[in-house]
Amino acid sequence: MNNALFKGFNTSQIGDERVIKSRSWQLQEAKAKFSEVIKRTSSEPQIITVRGEDVAVIISFENYKKLVRPKPKLYDFIQNSPLCCREADIIFDSIEKNKQLCEERDLNL
Repeated sequence: MNNALFKGFNTSQIGDERVIKSRSWQLQEAKAKFSEVIKRTSSEPQIITVRGEDVAVIISFENYKKLVRPKPKLYDFIQNSPLCCREADIIFDSIEKNKQLCEERDLNL
C-alpha cells in the first residue's frame, strides 16, 4: 500500500498490512466529549461506532487535505523532476557520441 496515504498518522505494522492506530468512540460518548474527539484528530483518526459497528471516521483537516488533493500526472511529475533536464542531456550526449563513433568508423573503412 502507498505509504504516502499514512503520512501524518500513527501507524503500526501487523504482518504485511499497515494499520492506522485510532481511538474508537461510541456515538453517545463522542457527542458528550466532542471537543476531546476533535482535539485527538491531530494525532490519529477517531472512529465512531453505533451498536458496536464502525460507522464514521473523524480526521484532522490537514490529513483530509492530504487525502483529497489531486495527484500529479506522471508527465507533470517527470517534467518537474530536478533530474528531468539532466537526464535528457545525458541521453543527447550519448546519442552525439554514438553518432561520432559511427562517422569515425565510416572514415576509417
